[in-house]
Parts: sequence; structure tokens; C-alpha cells
Amino acid sequence: MSFRSDSDNDACPVTDDMLGQLYRASKEGLPELIATVSPEVRAALASYCYRRGHLQGVGLAIASTCEEHDLVMWGGAAGAALFARSRETARVAPVASHYAARQKITLASGSLRTSPPIDQDSDQDDGPEPEPPEAW
Repeated sequence: MSFRSDSDNDACPVTDDMLGQLYRASKEGLPELIATVSPEVRAALASYCYRRGHLQGVGLAIASTCEEHDLVMWGGAAGAALFARSRETARVAPVASHYAARQKITLASGSLRTSPPIDQDSDQDDGPEPEPPEAW
């Protein structure tokens, strides 16, 4: 059984190469890349990116450069909500691309668990051996 939403079937409004550049762009380089895209394609791209969890930050950054009219024409009520959300985010803090905002992973160094030493003489410390049972 396969679960797919409508957004899984959407075609990306830009080339895979351009989408990759947007994904890897720093927050300073993202506006330059976005400026190369027409307003209509930019609105479609903002909607496309925002619907994907790993590209939501990029989608909001793109939407913040769009006119409300373009987002509403492309996405209807969802486009209007995206416009409002992008303006709220822009006031709070600039949105960095997902690539730049990734958290670093740290790995443990050294042993996480210490084992007690194995005592080789434990058989001799148990006391005298029991006598075998008598036969009848």
C-alpha cells in the first residue's frame, strides 16, 4: 500500500540543478538565486518548497520575496496563508536555507559503559564442595 499526497506528484517549477542550488545556498546567496526567477515561477516555487518538510525554510524565504497577488493566484487561500507566514518569519529572524541551518552531529568518545573485572578465582571462594549423596 502506498500513501501519497497530491504534493508528491507536483512537478518542480525549476530545474533540478536550480533546486539543488537553492537548497545548498547560504542565507546571503539565496536572494541572488531567487532574483533570477520570474515572479510567477517564484510563487510556484515557494509553494512547492513549503509543502516539503526539508525545504520549508527555503519556501518561506522565497515567499517573502513574492507579492501577495502572485501567491494567491498560484495557491489560493494556501498562497495567502503562505504570504502571511513568510512576513511573520521575516520580522522575527531571517530564514536560512536548510543546508546552512543544519545541526552538527557529535559522537561519543570513549567507552559509554564500564564492565566490572571478571574474577578468575570465584570458583574457589564458594566454600567446601558438597558431599555426593549416599547410595542405598
